[in-house]
Amino acid sequence: MGLPEAREDSPGRGPVLLALRYYGGELVRLRWLTAPAMLSPALGNIGINYIAPLIVAKLVGHIADGGGSTVASVLPYVLGFAGVLLLAEALWRVGLHFLNRLDARGIEHLYVIGMDELFAKDATFFHDNFAGSLTKRVLSFASRFEDFVDTLTFSVVGSFVPLLFGSVVLWSYEPLLVVGLLAMIAFTAGCVTPLIRRRQALVNQREEAIARVSGHVADSLMNMDTVRAFGAEEREAAEHRSRVAESRRLTLRSWDYGNLRIDTLVAPMSVLTNVMGLLLAVTLGGGGHGVEAVVVAFTYYTNATRIMFEFNQIYRRLESSMTEAGQFTELLLTQPTVLDPASPQPLLSTAADVRFEQVTFAHAGAEPLFERLDLEVGSGAKIGLVGRSGGGKTTLSRLLLRMTDIDAGRILIGGQDISTLRQADLRGLIAYVPQDPAMFHRTLRDNIAFARPDATEAEIRRAAEAAHVTEFADALADGFDTMVGERGVKLSGGQRQRVALARAILRDAPILLLDEATSALDSESEVLVQKALWNLMEGRTALVVAHRLSTVATMDRLVVLDRGRIVEEGTHQQLLAAEGAYAKLWQHQSGGFLDDAPARAEPDLTCWAPPGSPSSRRRP
Repeated sequence: MGLPEAREDSPGRGPVLLALRYYGGELVRLRWLTAPAMLSPALGNIGINYIAPLIVAKLVGHIADGGGSTVASVLPYVLGFAGVLLLAEALWRVGLHFLNRLDARGIEHLYVIGMDELFAKDATFFHDNFAGSLTKRVLSFASRFEDFVDTLTFSVVGSFVPLLFGSVVLWSYEPLLVVGLLAMIAFTAGCVTPLIRRRQALVNQREEAIARVSGHVADSLMNMDTVRAFGAEEREAAEHRSRVAESRRLTLRSWDYGNLRIDTLVAPMSVLTNVMGLLLAVTLGGGGHGVEAVVVAFTYYTNATRIMFEFNQIYRRLESSMTEAGQFTELLLTQPTVLDPASPQPLLSTAADVRFEQVTFAHAGAEPLFERLDLEVGSGAKIGLVGRSGGGKTTLSRLLLRMTDIDAGRILIGGQDISTLRQADLRGLIAYVPQDPAMFHRTLRDNIAFARPDATEAEIRRAAEAAHVTEFADALADGFDTMVGERGVKLSGGQRQRVALARAILRDAPILLLDEATSALDSESEVLVQKALWNLMEGRTALVVAHRLSTVATMDRLVVLDRGRIVEEGTHQQLLAAEGAYAKLWQHQSGGFLDDAPARAEPDLTCWAPPGSPSSRRRP
């Protein structure tokens, strides 16, 4: 069976037009490069394909009219012929010089635009799209600009500007030559256009198949450990072969349609146009225009009819470029929901109190999780968020970070509504350690310094020591210069959490947001790291999400969440005495059963107790 997949349909008209607007904008922005890049090769083509043959035709006419073929009589024509070709080659070199810079600068700017647009998206967007697919789309959006510009330069401007010049020359011999040529080109274009449009459906299917191949490759590579753990290499390879075969089949269908349907129509039309041109040239030559007109007309018709064969190729190249670019711009049609305010407020207070006021929130397509939720965390307070899975603990932390917006109510930090702040200013107030720490494929040093890029080496080292990163980092061959691998695959889960904690320590923010921040640590490491966290939390506001109740039992206050509702609040001792939801959870985790009497025993508070406090010493 094939794997479930995210369908990547080819973009409709809107995204393609938006991509065209971006590409056109680059051509206008870089117009000082665009004009010479596109016109110089076209002028070079005029010299090679139209002026040089014209000189030869005049030479033939000169000889045919009895002007002689002595060196003296033909030398001006030969020198003129050579000079035109040399000038044409020089124009091509100049054109390519400017074209290279147009392509490079345009691609660079589009790469920046693409990443800026992705950075502006909210968290939900990245949950709904594969990273591999987004990577392919944003890279294609920029790189296909080169194909787009080259096709315009060499096939559109490079063909039609010379055609215009040739038409003017032919008109000077006989207007009927121009009428016949343009009529045949227009007739051929009219016949081919419907076929090209019908071929669009085949191209769409081909692009979808290519997207499915790339999606499966990215999915398999990102989960290679799982593939190997289940011995699924052959199964995944078979799935890949199947998708590649389907891609090959659909690619051949689109190519064969162009060859067998479109080009088989263009070929006889091209032959007919050349025959007609020859007949007109001979007829007109007999009417007083001479052999010169015959040579010019035949040569120009032959050059011009190449455009007929290029109709399909030009359309295919432009279509392919714009389709791939449109797959990215399609993402831009849906605006992000989490936006900076038009007139953001500056941070007005150094206070770090947090308040949720009448907050209502529902995940997309689901029933409300929070309804008129109220929660207040004083500045410098240490709050533990506990409860069964699905209660809303992690969602609260994401709402505080404004990864997604609430549906009603307000969230305030230091008395300011977070929706009135710039997202960067808001998140600058918070040091966040998620349950599954994200690592960049960079060095250990870079991963820690990500929290504060301007941190000194000494500051990075102190943060690493506080999080006990040095215990394993110093044992590595490259130390802090060790590359951690994609998503930190070279580190254990506990090591990744220590690095994430080092980030939080280096961040030195007034609010700490810890979501199961020590869940992957062994018991010995957890004792050491949590002592460091107690020192870090001193004087800061801390919200700690935990499933293991013993890790937050010494918090100033515990908040018990169940299905988005606060069902209990208080200290550990108060909640045990209340014999409610928290007491049942505590008893369950202590080895009892939910229907037993709530346990009254003191917890082992070694880990989260501040150093030196009575509860930091074990009982005998």
